[in-house]
Amino acid sequence: MKKIILPIVMILSLMSSAYARDDVGSYSIESAMQTSKNQGVLTRGVKFYFGSQKHPKLTKNYVEIRTSKKTSAFGKTDAESCEWAFLSALKSFEARAVREGGDAVINIKSNYKNNVTASNDRFQCGAGAFVSGVALIGEVVKLK
Repeated sequence: MKKIILPIVMILSLMSSAYARDDVGSYSIESAMQTSKNQGVLTRGVKFYFGSQKHPKLTKNYVEIRTSKKTSAFGKTDAESCEWAFLSALKSFEARAVREGGDAVINIKSNYKNNVTASNDRFQCGAGAFVSGVALIGEVVKLK
C-alpha cells in the first residue's frame, strides 16, 4: 500500500506546483495596441502615454487611477492572454477618463503585485496556468 501512496503523493505535488505558476513577464505595448486597433477595443478617443513619454501640455489634471484586470489564460499563449488583460486595463482607464472629463491618461506604469515599473514600451504581466493579470497606475488629464 505504501508503494502506491508515495508515487501518487509525488505526482499530485508536481501537478499542484504546475498549476501554481505565476510567471511575471514583460510584453510589448505596441503589439498590444496593434491588437486593440485590429479588434476595435479602444474606441473613445482617449490617448495613452506610458512611462515618461512626451505628451502635449495639460489643461487639467484630474486624478490618479489604478486598475487590476485578469483574463483567462486557458488555451492562449502568455503573450496573448497578457495582451488581453492589458487591453482590459486600458479599457477601464478609457471609461474612467471619459467619466472624469479627461481625454488622456499619462504616466502609465505597471504595478503588478505592488511592484511599480515604468516603461515607454513594455508592460508587466503575471501569467499563470489558468489566469493572466495586469495592474496599472496612471493619471487622467485634459490635454491642450
